Amino acid sequence: MLTAVGCFSSAQAGISLVGTRVIYPASEREVTVTMNNKGDTPRIVQSWIDDGDANATAETAKAPFLLTPPLSRVEPGKGQTLRIMFTGGDLPQDRESVYWLNVLEIPPKPSSDTRSYLQFAVRTRVKIFYRPTGLTGDAASAIGQVTWRLVHDKDGMAMECTNGTPFNVSIADVRLKGAPADPSIGKGGLCPAKGRETFPIKGGNDAGRLVYRAIDDYGAYLDGEAAYTR
Repeated sequence: MLTAVGCFSSAQAGISLVGTRVIYPASEREVTVTMNNKGDTPRIVQSWIDDGDANATAETAKAPFLLTPPLSRVEPGKGQTLRIMFTGGDLPQDRESVYWLNVLEIPPKPSSDTRSYLQFAVRTRVKIFYRPTGLTGDAASAIGQVTWRLVHDKDGMAMECTNGTPFNVSIADVRLKGAPADPSIGKGGLCPAKGRETFPIKGGNDAGRLVYRAIDDYGAYLDGEAAYTR
């Protein structure tokens, strides 16, 4: 028997999460996340939260949250609710903090007659935005306040975002206006609250405008364009 662990799309996994991110308002005692087993066999699911280290395991991950249940069995066609509770800590109160929810599903063994098989343990990983109370503005308008600058690095052109708001902005895609979408460029990422990030791009119509696709609290895409400087 061979075992492999990796991250796969929901089409390859039996377990799916309701939502593509978790918003944790500081005013709430806990938040819940629902996962559903869309497969035709039971799944053993292990869940944990990390502080951004994608290589962390359930045993080594560090985060100021308690998650229950950490281990569960989800029958086919059924669901399971995960409860997330903030345990306290010295987190910034003027901006959101980012953590990651990991859901690792292990499919059952094939029939006992199978002597050799390849088993995939599939992990889903989504962001948790811890949102302090009293932040100025709102998450929905944060993308409109991000500023952009065209820069050059060792790999070519890149677009640098500066986010002066207290809300993290998830970016699915950014490119020069008129440039075709290029799946070979890793464009997705996060423009952090009160921070900066760069996104690699390729050539296009360098006319001082870019187009972007952001993602809101509910996982919906927000398409827009903005000016950039050099």
